[in-house]
Amino acid sequence: MDALVKNLMEELNCDTVFTIPLFGGIPIYESVVVTWIIMAVILLLCLILVRGLRVENPSRKQVVLELAVSKLYGFFEDTIGENGKAYIPYLAAVAIYIGIANLIGLLGFKPPTKDMNVTVALALMSIILIEAAGVRKKGTKGWLKSFAEPMPVVLPINILEIFIKPLSLCMRLFGNVLGSFVIMELLKMVVPPVLPAIFSCYFDIFDGLIQAYVFVFLTGLFIKEATE
Repeated sequence: MDALVKNLMEELNCDTVFTIPLFGGIPIYESVVVTWIIMAVILLLCLILVRGLRVENPSRKQVVLELAVSKLYGFFEDTIGENGKAYIPYLAAVAIYIGIANLIGLLGFKPPTKDMNVTVALALMSIILIEAAGVRKKGTKGWLKSFAEPMPVVLPINILEIFIKPLSLCMRLFGNVLGSFVIMELLKMVVPPVLPAIFSCYFDIFDGLIQAYVFVFLTGLFIKEATE
């Protein structure tokens, strides 16, 4: 058990990769560097995939790309509703980032989602977008009035919900990623090496993608609720 606690503390520890010599030194953590790598890979793929696009006689690559984008938009349209179509690019970007971030452990990198700071930042971005979507749809006055709906007595609960939503998004993502690590460490202690490798495929691939889906699905539902 001491080994498990030690491994868990090492996993939660945010290593500083380098320090920017400004304002007394700004530490750049491993999760930030890995996020930069993910962003660079996504940007490079975007540049490669959008080269040579044309209206007539599209290539096979373009057809596959357009099919994937249309399927992605179709999925989010069912979740977010007619009023939230403008927010689909954000949801798609977050889904791709979290999916890659959870899978990058297969390449030997530490997943950024194991850093609480990353999950908090994602949750805060989502809740700001959710509330901004409500203001944009209803206007400032209508958005403020919505806190007293369906009756004024629920005003404190609706205000409290602003803080509960990002907390639930953050802790769900962070807790599931951390929980899978704890389960894998326990399996390594009590069963032969082959079985943990099988479960690793589940936790590193399937569970990682499921967490990306759950995060953007809930964000989409909250945006739909705010824009109705």
